Amino acid sequence: MLNRYLCLILLAAMLAPTALGQSGQKRESPTPQKQDDDKVTVFTEEVRLPVLAVDQFGHYDPTVVPEDILVLEDGVAQQIKSVRRIPANVLLVLDTGGELSGLGGMSKRTSLTREVALEFLNRLREDTWVEVVQFNNSVSVVQGWTRDRPATIKALKSKLSSGKRARFADAVAAAGQQLQDRPEGSRHVIFITDGVDSPGGKIDRGQALKQLAAARATVHIISYTEFVLQPQPKQSESKIRQVPASHDPIATMDPTQPPGTTRSPAYVIKSITFDPAMKRQRKAYEADVKSSEQALTAMAEETGGQIFLPKTSDEMIAQAREAAREVGAEYVVTYRPKRPLSAAQKGEYRHVEVASRRVGLSLRSRRGYVVPVQ
Repeated sequence: MLNRYLCLILLAAMLAPTALGQSGQKRESPTPQKQDDDKVTVFTEEVRLPVLAVDQFGHYDPTVVPEDILVLEDGVAQQIKSVRRIPANVLLVLDTGGELSGLGGMSKRTSLTREVALEFLNRLREDTWVEVVQFNNSVSVVQGWTRDRPATIKALKSKLSSGKRARFADAVAAAGQQLQDRPEGSRHVIFITDGVDSPGGKIDRGQALKQLAAARATVHIISYTEFVLQPQPKQSESKIRQVPASHDPIATMDPTQPPGTTRSPAYVIKSITFDPAMKRQRKAYEADVKSSEQALTAMAEETGGQIFLPKTSDEMIAQAREAAREVGAEYVVTYRPKRPLSAAQKGEYRHVEVASRRVGLSLRSRRGYVVPVQ
């Protein structure tokens, strides 16, 4: 019995280190870590594509399913994983600088920009996240990211200020930075601007546009470019008007009477500015505006957004409502590219086309994207 008992003790002692060794091996094995890495890779391989979906009447279509959408990446059909709507993240960028109320045309006005922004804001869904940025002599945040609509309205009414310069390129770069931490696929930028840049900014315009493109946001522009090219309303009366003389003989000879009431009728000439330098400045500005409109249009179309070109104040406000409807009609389409993102070269651009498989459904999305750095 003693020998048998000693044999059992010896067998237990021999097995104990083996079990510990196996346990330690499991803890030190890289296999579980590799599985975790694989999960992360699958997540980063997904493309989240914002897609605007409206019915035949131009209204948001709430019934879209994956089978309704065809996505081509570099000409290859992709397998859609999900189609869903998530709360939008809207960065409102307001141009409050560089007002030029010179000869022969209309001008940007901070008061009108504020009115358009308020109309846009009041038309957004309640679950929308909003941040407001203004740019004039510099770029500043008027209201940080929030769903608190009254707080944002209060900031728009009390914190906007005008400046002589318009740092558009700086504002574009700032927009890209402000969107980095927002959920991808739901990023929107709304510019209310003429897109004209004052000299002396901190960043090159081309570089700023690249930074915004890297944010993969949908860009809508309520543009001043057509508005400022409209002629100023004509005066209903002549610039030279006659002021009738008084028929009172005493008042007629009274030198203390106001001008135009003594002796003979007075002729009052309205204030007219004859400033060649201002005319040249206005002409140069109009040339910049025409060039800017082309660049703004390209930026909006590339990102799947839209540029609005109102000619009057009423049109600007109406198109602010249209821009809000565009934001509210967007889905996020998710797919895993058939050609892995990890196989892409640095800075590689992939073309994207989106088409509807259902009659009566209209879709619009960005034209492509730059593969993010892994």
